[in-house]
Amino acid sequence: MTAQGFYQPNGAWVGDVIPWQEDGVFHLFYLHEDRGVSGGGMPWHRIVTKDVVNFEETGEAIASGGATADDYNIYTGSIIVDAEGTHHAFYTGQNPNHLGADGRALQLVMHATSHDGMETWQRHPEDTFGASAGYETGDWRDPYVFWDAESNLWRMLITARHNSGAERRRGVIAQCTSADLTTWEPVEPFWDPRRYIAHECPEVFQWGDWWYLVYSEFSDAFTTRYRMSRSLNGPWIVPEFDTLDGRAYYASKSAERDGRRFFFGWIASKENSCDAGAWQWAGTLSVLEAEQREDGALAFHPPAEFRSTFQETEDVLPAQTRLVANDGYADLLTEEDTPTSFRLRAHFEIEEGTREVGVLLRASADGDEGYALRLEPQRNRLVLDRWPRRVPGTEQWHIDGDVPFAIELERPAVIGGGPHELDIIVDGDLCVATLDDATVLSTRLYDRPTGRAGAFVGEGAVTISQFTIATRDIETTTEAPQESLAFTPSV
Repeated sequence: MTAQGFYQPNGAWVGDVIPWQEDGVFHLFYLHEDRGVSGGGMPWHRIVTKDVVNFEETGEAIASGGATADDYNIYTGSIIVDAEGTHHAFYTGQNPNHLGADGRALQLVMHATSHDGMETWQRHPEDTFGASAGYETGDWRDPYVFWDAESNLWRMLITARHNSGAERRRGVIAQCTSADLTTWEPVEPFWDPRRYIAHECPEVFQWGDWWYLVYSEFSDAFTTRYRMSRSLNGPWIVPEFDTLDGRAYYASKSAERDGRRFFFGWIASKENSCDAGAWQWAGTLSVLEAEQREDGALAFHPPAEFRSTFQETEDVLPAQTRLVANDGYADLLTEEDTPTSFRLRAHFEIEEGTREVGVLLRASADGDEGYALRLEPQRNRLVLDRWPRRVPGTEQWHIDGDVPFAIELERPAVIGGGPHELDIIVDGDLCVATLDDATVLSTRLYDRPTGRAGAFVGEGAVTISQFTIATRDIETTTEAPQESLAFTPSV
């Protein structure tokens, strides 16, 4: 069982999450990925939580329909409740042996209802429908249903692809509408930027005067993005920083409670559980909270409930320490290794012209090996780096050359003199770093399970006004399965 704040089922992984909040409880349906162990199709499982810290697994929610069924695999969808109190699940049904007219593995929108508080579900195969004219039959998934009070109808957003045009830019969020939740009529696309392969797990919600469109980019970046508008009908504005997290955090969807907006996604595992491994589909549940700024843009950070589980705080480096390396590099490390699970908070005041400052994690005693979360003021970005970047071979050039950081793990941010805070939660091989309570970078730390923490500066000077580590009273760890699976589309 995963420690507080994260969740991963025993012997399996969390795929796309379908969150639903009701009476203060979050019901988190998710794609239960066992990577072939069961030999069957993909089911939905459900976990519940009241505090976004402690998660209770309730087991299988909607089972695979069976080897010959259209919903052999049950992929992403959404939950709603109607005026009579009936819960409706709209989900993607897929069977790799069922092909559409264009030869692609058919994806269908399917429907189930529950009359007992989401404990049991009844399928309604008569409501099943596939791609509308002009769309590929193999990309018709992730139905997101919501009530449009202004138009007095239900809307459904669907991940789809046009059946013509540039191959890698056919992605579109298709749209259907309904008056009764059983018959759906195709209408004009909800969003059609002609930019990505697909826009997975779409959702839309209103927060104050703003509407937000959230989707996961199935393209080169594999990240969750959002757009803003004053109207449900657009136009959709690209905020300055339009991603929730980095490459390792995917398929995030949200639910609201008491005016707060929580996002539920997964931190991907890596093949062979090593830093150089390929990203895999599915991983460990991780929760972020969004804050709405005055201009409508969103900032992201772990919920306060999760952060507060780390209570035993210790100053591990002297406050008001100034590190100077005007034409070089300097660091300062803790005297002992960090625990398996901890929260590190570092405050930096960066002097003008400094090229890099940051935090070392699981470093060797001399600081020559380890992970680095690095702020680069001249490039306005936070990056994850590690040294050595891969295991050296027999020759000098086998160290990968001057690769500046883990290419897929960088976040843009405004980095001036500061002060700036890096707030880092590490739990086993999981790491969630937050810059200035706004910019999140999640990742895995596999190759070095132990080591020291530290601060560093390169070509400049920085004052460290705080460097503390907080732990829990009782540490818990996770034993994750080790099977491998190459990254595949989120479905």
